[in-house]
Amino acid sequence: MESSDLRVFQMVAREGSVTKAAGRLGYVQSNITARIQQLESELQTVLFARHNRGMSLTSSGKTLLTYADKIVGLLDEAVVALSSSGEPSGPLLIGSTQTAAAVRLPKLFASYYAQHSNVQLSLTTGHTQFLIEKVLHYELDGAFIGCSCTHPDLQSIQAYEEELVVAAGPGVASLQEALTKPVLVFTTGCSYRDVLDQWLQSIGITQPIMMEFGMLEAIIGGISAGLGISLMPKAVIQKHEEEGLIRTFAIPQHYRFIKTEFIMRKDAFISSSLSAFVGMLPGAVEA
Repeated sequence: MESSDLRVFQMVAREGSVTKAAGRLGYVQSNITARIQQLESELQTVLFARHNRGMSLTSSGKTLLTYADKIVGLLDEAVVALSSSGEPSGPLLIGSTQTAAAVRLPKLFASYYAQHSNVQLSLTTGHTQFLIEKVLHYELDGAFIGCSCTHPDLQSIQAYEEELVVAAGPGVASLQEALTKPVLVFTTGCSYRDVLDQWLQSIGITQPIMMEFGMLEAIIGGISAGLGISLMPKAVIQKHEEEGLIRTFAIPQHYRFIKTEFIMRKDAFISSSLSAFVGMLPGAVEA
């Protein structure tokens, strides 16, 4: 089993299509198909279920993907470790929730780049569970998530503490009125949504009207237009509140504060680029 075959298998698994995988890798489709067939023959098992919508992993395929992520991740990490120098350089792949990316990271990234201009920073945004999976699969060097991390394979540093508030349209007069409105949320896996669900259930609201949005800007726009309410960090909407576009309401102390943590794999090689980045985090400075 060659590492190049595992990379091909990974890409087909991620894309769910030989055509898309070939495009991403720059290979011809017949090459991709032959490599997958060779893997299945070597392992004497079917890795993909073929259907008219593309390809889905079988149970054997899912098992192999777990190992492929680890093997390929460690190979890539070995290259970084062997080529690493004292001076931060090369790619640094960071993930973040949209709210942290909007408010907390611009100044951090600008400050980091001013000191380490040879590092190629990139940012991937998503909800907390998505980011955890990306770090576990070696697809991100680290990520900012909106909750405390308890996964046994990950280590974390507290970066920020956010005060959560109910954000409503400017015409909403009270928290009681706000809670009669539809709730605008990110997709399942968002830690703020989890806190909101817990709080609403605690006050007897078990089936609120939920509207899912994929972008922070869309949620803020919907709130200011009077479409509904949301639970989010006060820092994210402070400017909108000052401009009179949004009104905020405090929630009970038990639910009000949430940690933003920076997570990394415990077994990951810490490059000079990542070490310098971690050293600039508020939690690392305080420690």
